[in-house]
Amino acid sequence: MRISLIQLDIAFGNPAVNYAAAEQRIREAASAGTDCVILPELWTTGYDLTRLGSIADPGGQETKALMSGLARELGIHIVAGSVASRQTAEVTNSMYVFDRSGAQAGEYSKLHLFRLMDEHLYLQPGEAKGLFTLDNALCAGLICYDIRFPEWVRAHTASGAEILFVSAEWPKPRLAHWRALLISRAIENQCYVIACNRAGADPANRFAGHSMIIDPWGDVLCEAAEEEEILTGEIDLGKVREVRQQIPIFTDRRPELYT
Repeated sequence: MRISLIQLDIAFGNPAVNYAAAEQRIREAASAGTDCVILPELWTTGYDLTRLGSIADPGGQETKALMSGLARELGIHIVAGSVASRQTAEVTNSMYVFDRSGAQAGEYSKLHLFRLMDEHLYLQPGEAKGLFTLDNALCAGLICYDIRFPEWVRAHTASGAEILFVSAEWPKPRLAHWRALLISRAIENQCYVIACNRAGADPANRFAGHSMIIDPWGDVLCEAAEEEEILTGEIDLGKVREVRQQIPIFTDRRPELYT
C-alpha cells in the first residue's frame, strides 16, 4: 500500500481556507499514485479552542461530505485526520475514515485530552476504540496525546490491528518525545505506524512536523522535515506477520497478571 501523509500548515480558526488546502494536497497525492492519504489533527480549525462553538463542523457533516466525495472520485482511502465536530452542546476531536468507494470505514473521537493545551476545557473525550478496516487490513486511529498511553495502543493491536494511523498537532519543543514514542509503539506492537503531524505555528505554539512512516522493526522508512510537505512511502503488511512470527509477543503475553 502506498500512503501519503499531508503535513499541512493549518490556518488558525479558518475552516474555509483549510478545506481548500486539504483538498488541493489530497488531489496532488492522488495524481502521484497514492493508495491512501492521512491528514493531521484538528486540520480544519487548528487549536482555536475558544471559538470551537462557532467554527466546529456540526456533526462532522461538511468534512464527511468532502472527504467521502474525494475518496470516491479519486479511488483512494482517506484517513481524514481529525476535526472539531460539534455534537449538540459538546465538541469532540474526531477522526473520520473513508474507503475507496467513499463509504465511511471508521470514526474515532480522541480519548485522552491534553490538559497542557486546555483541551479538557473545550472538548468532550471519546469513549470507543478506533478500529477500522482498509483493503482487508485491520487498522487503528489514534490522535496525538494518545501515543503516550501504550495500554490504549495495545488494546487495538491485541485485537489484531496491523497499522496505526496517528494524526497530531505535536509541538516542536517535544519533538524528541514524538520520535521516541512513535518508534516505541511500532516496536512493542510489531506494526506499522503512520504518523501525520502538522507544520507551522499558531499564536501560542510552533509545531514539529516530522511526519513519519515506521515499520514493525521500528525502522523509520521515511520522515518529513518541519515545513509543509506531502510525505509518501510504501508499506508491506507481510512484514507485520513476519515480525510477529519471529518474535511472538502476542502469543507470550500474560494479560491475566497485568491488572
